[in-house]
Amino acid sequence: MSENRLILTGPTRRPLLPGESVDWHDHDVNQLCYPLHGILEVATPLGVWIVPPHRAAWIPAAVPHAHRAHGPTEMRTLIFPAATNPLQLDRPTVLAVDPLLREVIAALTAEDPDPPQRRHLERVALDRLRRVSELPLCLPWPRDDRLRTVARILADDPADPRPLADLGRAAGAGERTLSRLFRAETGMTFPQWRAQLRLQHSLALLAGGESVTAVAAACGFPTPSAFIETFRKALGTTPGRYRSSPLGSAASSGLEM
Repeated sequence: MSENRLILTGPTRRPLLPGESVDWHDHDVNQLCYPLHGILEVATPLGVWIVPPHRAAWIPAAVPHAHRAHGPTEMRTLIFPAATNPLQLDRPTVLAVDPLLREVIAALTAEDPDPPQRRHLERVALDRLRRVSELPLCLPWPRDDRLRTVARILADDPADPRPLADLGRAAGAGERTLSRLFRAETGMTFPQWRAQLRLQHSLALLAGGESVTAVAAACGFPTPSAFIETFRKALGTTPGRYRSSPLGSAASSGLEM
């Protein structure tokens, strides 16, 4: 058993202050983490997942992970036996949460329903989980020290415009070496990885109430329009609509501020 194993016996709810963290730990059960409010960052040895409202993170049993809140956040979790895996996922994954699943999660974590009602709600949750889709919200974190130096520079300032050749000088490695390592360790090219980092950072800033224009500048996009288009392609909606609508299910056009 892990020294940092936390034993869970049922659904949980936990309010988190902006920037508050939950240190590294694991569980002997599968866990579904859902931010009823705010944005939850889930870190694992494989990478970092950003979980915005109406999304949830599936964390398989025995996978070490840590949490961090972006903005005032209320984390709700459901647990399932290690053998109960409706999507047959062996890695942490961000999932879409439809309105019915959201209400089931809220009901299971808000009170202690009687056993028959709880079993019914848990069956509904499993049925909805079999129908949800995975979302591309993972940022694989590199292992190589030189890559980690580059990754940390950009995580501290996502708007840093320097090309990989210039960043490589700070990391003590050439551009070709770093490009090859990025593909090998993250499954992404360097431009793809940096774009994903900027997208994740944008979600955290939007959760804090920043305007679309301010977020675009802070994340290194040349114009708000470029940010809106990148955001739309990744999440299926614009950042302005995403911020104002809890479902974020419909895209809108035009420049949103």
